[in-house]
Amino acid sequence: MAREDGRRPDELRPVTIKRHYIKHAEGSALIATGDTHVICTASVIDQQPRFMRDQRIKNKGWVTAEYAMLPRSTSERMQREMTRGGPSGRTQEIQRLIGRSLRAAVDLNALEEQTIWIDCDVIQADGGTRTASITGAFIALWDACQELVERKRIQSFPIMDNIAATSVGLVDGEALLDLCYTEDSTADVDMNIVMTGSGQFIEIQGTAEEKPFSRGDYDQMLDIAVGGIQQLVRLQNRIMLENLDEACIGDA
Repeated sequence: MAREDGRRPDELRPVTIKRHYIKHAEGSALIATGDTHVICTASVIDQQPRFMRDQRIKNKGWVTAEYAMLPRSTSERMQREMTRGGPSGRTQEIQRLIGRSLRAAVDLNALEEQTIWIDCDVIQADGGTRTASITGAFIALWDACQELVERKRIQSFPIMDNIAATSVGLVDGEALLDLCYTEDSTADVDMNIVMTGSGQFIEIQGTAEEKPFSRGDYDQMLDIAVGGIQQLVRLQNRIMLENLDEACIGDA
């Protein structure tokens, strides 16, 4: 099928990551995946979360996350969730996904009772906000951990591997990578894949909207998702290893 933006079925949307986007945060990045734009920040708090203190867990840190969409990140204004009484079930599910995905990359013992709080704020949405949040938040997390080491607040760098994510789905029977909103809203199957840089899976979220899908469909979707995530990991590594303030997929 012809995609509305002319991409191949296995092609990501243009991806750009701008590092050090927020002045005051220990780590930050603006990630643009097509028309989905997310600001990701990492803030260091010099104590454990309450549940760890209550359980008297010693010499271990934590990584957690919050996620939100700005009122005009979509075509019509959304009411802020705080004025509706708190985060929706969708928001809670996404921020838990972001937190557990990033924790998979971190040696929590090496954080030494520090908490890193990840905030992902969607300023423009066109599908794939949760996967863009994870990919961009990894850069913010990396920089926050670098600052902890440089300030000698921890002894060793705690990040063990990259974390990146993308979406994939079946639209009119064809496997497509990195769905925009119009593709996502009409997909027969919608999946979100989170992986490490070394190729291990952290999360596979997949749902058939109307009819079941086959093992062959699943394998095809997984294959193109893996290829897309490998591109995102290369982009992350280029930014970090070359100490760039901005890079995009086309440059990776």
